[in-house]
Amino acid sequence: MLPAANAAAFTLVAFALIAVPGPSVLFVVGRSLSLGRRSGLLSVLGNSLGTLPAIAAVALGVGPIVAESLVVFTAIKLVGAAYLIYLGVRAIRHRNVHMHVDAAGGDRVSSLKLVGEGFFVGISNPKTIVFFVAVLPQFVSYEAGAIPVQLALLGCIFFLVALACDSVWALMAGTARTWFARGPKRLPYMGASGGVMMIGLGGTLALSGNKG
Repeated sequence: MLPAANAAAFTLVAFALIAVPGPSVLFVVGRSLSLGRRSGLLSVLGNSLGTLPAIAAVALGVGPIVAESLVVFTAIKLVGAAYLIYLGVRAIRHRNVHMHVDAAGGDRVSSLKLVGEGFFVGISNPKTIVFFVAVLPQFVSYEAGAIPVQLALLGCIFFLVALACDSVWALMAGTARTWFARGPKRLPYMGASGGVMMIGLGGTLALSGNKG
């Protein structure tokens, strides 16, 4: 099994990496600004769940194959980037709709849909697999055996740390949106700002180096 010292060391490394704003944080902040705290937190949950297939792939030995395949890596990256741009454009187009929903207390986007959208963003980020392939084996104790189980446990630690840290960002961005919503005319600008962030993130991911 995974030694406690290895687990503790990886937890600190994972926290240090996740705490620095990156693509996941930008996605979560954009969603929270566009749709509010509830949607931001559900997007965090979905995005974090989207890392689980990558964790399973690495634990089962499939991860390195995906990480080294330029075609697969590029295809997944472009699909994920396109989906982020789609979500951003939709947020901008529907910025006034969310203002009226907030004001009237009407129907909101379903929780399952929000989690599903976050999951697709998480699973369509091939750099997650590259990260796990490069980092997780460094914290495995080969003397302890059960390597796939240790890799899975390390991945679960990353999942929990990411879930906690990204939730903080979602709460802060959602709180900022609520504060700005006190002036109803400002709310559409918040939704549009979140959309622009997601479009920018999608464009950046699409144009980034294949494995940089």
